[in-house]
Amino acid sequence: MTSLEDIKSLREKTGASLQACKKALDENSGDETSAIEHLRKLGEAKAAKRSDRDTSQGVIATAINENTALILKLGCETDFVAKNPDFVEAAEQLAQEFLTNGKDFQTDEIVNEIGLKMGEKIELNEVQFLEDATFGGYIHSNKKVGTIVALNGGTEEMAKDIAMHATAMQPLVISPDEVDSALVEKEREIWTEQLKNEGKPEEILDKILMGKEAKFRGENALLKQDFVKDSEKTIEQFLGDATIKGFVRLGN
Repeated sequence: MTSLEDIKSLREKTGASLQACKKALDENSGDETSAIEHLRKLGEAKAAKRSDRDTSQGVIATAINENTALILKLGCETDFVAKNPDFVEAAEQLAQEFLTNGKDFQTDEIVNEIGLKMGEKIELNEVQFLEDATFGGYIHSNKKVGTIVALNGGTEEMAKDIAMHATAMQPLVISPDEVDSALVEKEREIWTEQLKNEGKPEEILDKILMGKEAKFRGENALLKQDFVKDSEKTIEQFLGDATIKGFVRLGN
């Protein structure tokens, strides 16, 4: 009798579905080598053993209901597959499955099946959730970058507008004080060298560096960025009484 361990082992080596692996083992008296050959002949193992391949291409998908918003990246090897309507639809369906089944939803079999259909390595590169807020999401037309936003207060339309802004303007954090200190320190080193090369007097360097740091933190903080739909306002001003609970931006 074929054991579950044998089925899982064959699946790891071929990328085929559990059902296909069980059938292949049953039809080949449990011999793994013969089962692999059998799956290859059937075309079931065409996505096998691609662990050394990069899945930096892919698409972004979002799913939102009253209580939860999620965003994920389904990665693939080539831009050709990333542009395939069936692959885009598969990513969107996967996002909906997460929304229905929750964070612990097991995706291995679904992702493997997508890989077999697309003929290359497919991976769920990342999935993130936001909960209990007013949500909005936006994905760029190329499907390569997108954002979900969670607000305390505000409206769904407002959250969607901020998601569109974040997708375009690439903020790192919500507020200036959240910018990583290590990142700021690295920039300060660069600014210091630049200022010295420009011949700035030593006694005014600290003041200039303070100004540059404040600007850098503001440029990378969502609240302080000029709103793309109305440059007369910052995002903070656009929010009014609402506040940003969180945001997640994926892709590039």
